[in-house]
Amino acid sequence: MCCTDVENNKFNKTDNTIGIDLGIKEFAIFNTGEKIDNPKYYKKYEQKLKKQQRKLSSRQKGSRNRNKQRIKIAKLHEKIHNTRLDFLHKLSTRLVKNNDIICIEDLKVSKMLHDKKNKKLHKSISDASFYEFKRQLQYKTLWNDKILSIVDQYFPSSKLCSDCGFKYNDLTLDIREWQCKNCGSIHDRDINAATNILNEGLRLLAN
Repeated sequence: MCCTDVENNKFNKTDNTIGIDLGIKEFAIFNTGEKIDNPKYYKKYEQKLKKQQRKLSSRQKGSRNRNKQRIKIAKLHEKIHNTRLDFLHKLSTRLVKNNDIICIEDLKVSKMLHDKKNKKLHKSISDASFYEFKRQLQYKTLWNDKILSIVDQYFPSSKLCSDCGFKYNDLTLDIREWQCKNCGSIHDRDINAATNILNEGLRLLAN
């Protein structure tokens, strides 16, 4: 039996930190101001899937043509799954490679999917695969001696002014930019949230 040593090529330390706000329109917004578009792979192929499923229902049960159609649909589902995973792996690897500390919100995806208020967003939430993204960040930071700091889902990241800490209690979902009534700072809602998530994540690590 031949034994060989396999080198674990870990990412170098960078001294960089990043805060991430996850969303539906944009998949991720960073405190740096960068926004990552949500590719919405299921939505992209949804009409094609429906067309193929209609063809399946018209095929005679037990026939070769019905079986061929089932295989075609399975391959399309596999394509959606693989393209989504590829996107998540590339993004999570980039984040872990370029940052030593990553701070994100602890989104309870299963709870979001059972929340009647989010009923219209259920498909979009499932399509985004936030749970898988978090899972990838968890094991990749662990492998590379980096840190993932997870902020409580009830932390009011969107409502706090990241400059002075003032809380805008009346902030509604339709307001995408707002001015702090205390210090006058003007905020992009999502970038401000990502900055607050970073600050809270670092605070949790320091305690």
